[in-house]
Amino acid sequence: SPPSDPLLQPYFPSRHGPRHPHRHVRDCQPVRYGNVTHEAWPSDNTTGGPVATTRTFVSYIPPGGEDHRAVYGHFTFVRNPLRTVSVLEPGGTGGCQAHRRAPVEETAKLRKCLVAQNGGYFDMETGECLGNVVSDGKLVRNSGGLQNAQFGIRKDGTMVFGYLSEEDVLDQANPFVQLVSGVVWLLRDGEVYVSQSQIAECDEIQTTGTFEKFINVISARTAVGHDSQGQLVLVHVDGQTESRGVNLWEMAEFLKEQGIINAINLDGGGSATLVLNGTLASYPSEHCSFDNMWRCPRSISTIVCIHEPACEPADCSGHGNCVEGECHCAGDFWRGPACDILDCGPSNCSLHGTCTDAGCLCDAGWIGSNCSEACPSGFYGDACTQKCQCQNGGSCDPVHGACSCLPGYYSTHCKQECPMGWYGPNCQEQCACEHTCPCDRETGSCNITYDLAVQDQLNKAGRCLASQNKERSKEKFSLPEKTWISVTSVLALLLGISAMGNVGLFLKARAARHSKSGDYFYHPLQEINGEASHTSTSAACETEDTQDQTPLL
Repeated sequence: SPPSDPLLQPYFPSRHGPRHPHRHVRDCQPVRYGNVTHEAWPSDNTTGGPVATTRTFVSYIPPGGEDHRAVYGHFTFVRNPLRTVSVLEPGGTGGCQAHRRAPVEETAKLRKCLVAQNGGYFDMETGECLGNVVSDGKLVRNSGGLQNAQFGIRKDGTMVFGYLSEEDVLDQANPFVQLVSGVVWLLRDGEVYVSQSQIAECDEIQTTGTFEKFINVISARTAVGHDSQGQLVLVHVDGQTESRGVNLWEMAEFLKEQGIINAINLDGGGSATLVLNGTLASYPSEHCSFDNMWRCPRSISTIVCIHEPACEPADCSGHGNCVEGECHCAGDFWRGPACDILDCGPSNCSLHGTCTDAGCLCDAGWIGSNCSEACPSGFYGDACTQKCQCQNGGSCDPVHGACSCLPGYYSTHCKQECPMGWYGPNCQEQCACEHTCPCDRETGSCNITYDLAVQDQLNKAGRCLASQNKERSKEKFSLPEKTWISVTSVLALLLGISAMGNVGLFLKARAARHSKSGDYFYHPLQEINGEASHTSTSAACETEDTQDQTPLL
């Protein structure tokens, strides 16, 4: 049996013997739980809303009683505890091994804790951390199978409350990323579990006296638990040993009324330190000032820290390093809390390239740090290094280099002029000129001046040029319709007068011939040739008479 009211050291190794396997962790567990020595609960993993919400409370203990007393404290509800909760060593990394003594607020500032409470226990003579401690995935201290109530978070986010064997602590299939040892299991599955803890805890664990006294004394308290939604709940009750505060029975009943499912006590019965945003929000029991301040649990305790969402090494996506819970991204272009966002700049390469570790890899036809510039005129392809081969003013596609010819030209590199009879872009349009004449190769106009080569071809063809000349003559001598009618009428009148004159002369000559029938006149040759003086009428007539003679055979 334990001695009466000795000054006991928590978890003193010589009092607990060798390390124990799981089946011997707690033979004194009630039969109703079988061999299950702890409870697990999935944690909240939502990311919306604030990381933590802290509210103060004033309650009366016991409720409704005549001798009730006011109790003051804080509740902190924590979302996504896998990413926002850390167990920190005194003074930061290595504090347990160095037996470092550091106030809670100093340790909290190192990690920029939004909320921090004192956590595990230590040897008051040496400053050594006691129990199991896992800080951000690193096993800081292994109790060697010595068990008291513990709180931990596994890699998959499962929260664990209760007694753990060394096998549980060292499990690598789903290892603990945070773990701290407390003293008393206050609530189990929503029911007060203090009396069972008295049986389960196999030794005294407090320097303030016996285990029974530790449970029943009124004092400041801290606890950690969870609600039905999987939110982690930190509880702080301000007080002073044997003066104000609560005992652990009252603490357990109070937490049950608040809907807490599982919870363990964390403080040593004399200190309950709460730091909010770097500022001390409470002061531990005044007994810390009666002796050496360095012996006060407030000065050297491990702490439970609530911070902005943290990372694990695997969370940095292979593109950064996890340093004290934060991803430090490698390279110039990886962004985000997990270094999983590749961002090369405005609009992420302007939608004309691919963002890589080395920056924007531009698509063919684009250049610039953000792939926002098209290839300059005359160049195309990857990085715009290929020179365009287009001629006669043709332009090339900046991606593939294909030529777009000006009207009047065609072929792969726009070298060829449109053949006769065709015009327009890529010579796809057929000339519409009359007599299949050619047209302007650019516009299709039929009103053109031919060069010597075309003229030669037209001369050979003949018809087209003659036709066009005829058309031009028609255009040159064309007169209005009224003018043509007037001219035609005058010409007809003159023609009629001329015809009448000729008829009169003819009749006169015929009459003269009949009056002198049988008479013949001799005209010398000179007169016929115009050398003699005769009238044109007689000549015309002679000619006519001569013509009327029938040659004698």
